[in-house]
Amino acid sequence: MIHARNFARLVPGAGVAAVSDPVVDARVAASKELGGVSEYADYRALLDDVKVDAVLIAAPTALHCEIAVAAAERGKHVFCEKPMAMNPAECDTMIAAAEKTGIVFQIGFMRRFDESFRAAYEQVQAGEIGEVVLVKSCTHGPTYPKPWMFDLAQSNGPLAEVCSHDIDTVRWFTGSEFAEVYAIAGNYRTPEARASYPDFYDQVLLSARFANGSQGCITGAQGVQYAYDSRVEIIGTHGLISIGGLNAGTTVVCTREKELRRPAVVSWTGLYRDAYLAEDVEFINAIREERSARVTGRDGRAAVAVVNAGNRSIIERTPISLECASSTPLS
Repeated sequence: MIHARNFARLVPGAGVAAVSDPVVDARVAASKELGGVSEYADYRALLDDVKVDAVLIAAPTALHCEIAVAAAERGKHVFCEKPMAMNPAECDTMIAAAEKTGIVFQIGFMRRFDESFRAAYEQVQAGEIGEVVLVKSCTHGPTYPKPWMFDLAQSNGPLAEVCSHDIDTVRWFTGSEFAEVYAIAGNYRTPEARASYPDFYDQVLLSARFANGSQGCITGAQGVQYAYDSRVEIIGTHGLISIGGLNAGTTVVCTREKELRRPAVVSWTGLYRDAYLAEDVEFINAIREERSARVTGRDGRAAVAVVNAGNRSIIERTPISLECASSTPLS
């Protein structure tokens, strides 16, 4: 609905034509909020609607490939939320379908559109901190995972659901591909999942070596309760860039107990509101200008490959090499 509200009200030249959700209450409520647009229980019916020129896919990850391919085959442009798919093979299928029909295919890595992230990237490109040596990125969320996420066969776990943005961030700032990863994980906050889903984890740490020699460190967590915690450090040969923090705004209260209090970031929905809008505008501009999106299926596939390698590393307790590692610089 973040995207839907943007396309309905804030993205120039765009509008919402229809919504689809198998949950009747969800789709009816969405249709009503968006001005009574058409609503469908089956996404295929939405794709057959002649009013629809492009689709936004925000379904569970296991359904992304099926929906994206069907959309591409009907000539609909596709914005697919992260994670792109369950594995690289599905990603390749989606990319091939998009290329065959010539549609715009964009992946929802909104942090690339965040003002602070863009400024940091420009500083890195300008050489302000020298060569990038290490990028550390964390995403710790306060909310508990939804029950369907417990099954790693359906969700790929927090490395996918939580850390896809971190994976893309580290790859973007290093300007290189992941060459090797080592991950450890555990279930510390979700006891109800342990019996039926012993492989589920709500805390993960992934370290990485890149093809160009730089390093990466990613931590992800669900159910931390304290705040929505999204931070990045980019360490160069002669400098450091930091992005993000726990503070929501600049207001600080000093109490008579001699304590300093300030509000923490509560949710990603507020923290990245402008970034979501910017990526939605980019999607429409790419369609109108008949060009590729700035974040492509290639970027989405790279993150999925790391998720799969990281999950394998957790299970096998060993570093995992990524066969597709390349030293080609990234834009």
